[in-house]
Amino acid sequence: MRLLVLGTAAGGGVPQWNCACPGCAAARAEPGWRRRHASIAVEAGEGRWYVVNATPDIGEQIEECAALRPGPARRATPVAGVILTDAELDHTLGLPRLREAPSLRVVATATVRTALSEGLRLDRVLAPYAGLTWTELPEKEGEALDGGPLEVQGIRVSGKRPRYAADLEETGGGAWVVALRVRDRRDGKVVVYAPALAAWPDELDRALHDADCVFVDGTFWDDEEPRRSGFSGRSSTEMGHLPIMGPHGTVGRLAAVPGARRYYTHLNNTNPLVDPGADGHGLLAASGIEVARERAVIEL
Repeated sequence: MRLLVLGTAAGGGVPQWNCACPGCAAARAEPGWRRRHASIAVEAGEGRWYVVNATPDIGEQIEECAALRPGPARRATPVAGVILTDAELDHTLGLPRLREAPSLRVVATATVRTALSEGLRLDRVLAPYAGLTWTELPEKEGEALDGGPLEVQGIRVSGKRPRYAADLEETGGGAWVVALRVRDRRDGKVVVYAPALAAWPDELDRALHDADCVFVDGTFWDDEEPRRSGFSGRSSTEMGHLPIMGPHGTVGRLAAVPGARRYYTHLNNTNPLVDPGADGHGLLAASGIEVARERAVIEL
């Protein structure tokens, strides 16, 4: 299985357009600090890729990865579709940027589809440009993607709704946020992508047991970071993100995943890890964990 890391930032990216915090200021001065919105791409077959979450940066992310660029025919693209882990704006605003395609396949839970269709009315907005073809993301067990070698499965990790969907009628069993598990039937390799974690359920532990590569929510370094930074009165856990360190931290559970490459992704602009030289990188390395590197190619 081949993966591309397209971005590693939380909402707004680094730098965020209206923020002059130390991380954003440094990112404007040092290109190495810049991060695009969190996303990966998974190769579903030779020359066919699925992008996991369609971020506002998706056009630039495609251009920065040679394997995703169009050609050799004028309108031939290796991007076969998009898989969504949730309905948040940061993970879906890229869908309208793909409207030049005659059709666009989107794999998502029924809950996420309803939010996008009724809350954002994406079906109606995009219909004059490109029809959306929906495929439901299975939850009970993995199912083949496009009949190819990859199996995909969603694992519920949160019932957190996007703000725009706060008043929508509950549909689809409440699968608002899932971790994505992808298994290659050719060799059994498994990747789990969980950019947003409000909880760490037992089902996620089971999914990670045989994983070869894991990406986990690293939005905040500790629970008090949002309040300490002054942009929110809520803690990390209250905002729906388990922090890396502290009593609610995920570092110990991620370090315990056997035999896998382990990465944090979805970093907020206030997270000290946006600094490539921060001491936190050394602390994570001691547990065999890294921050995912943008534009990296990962072969499993």
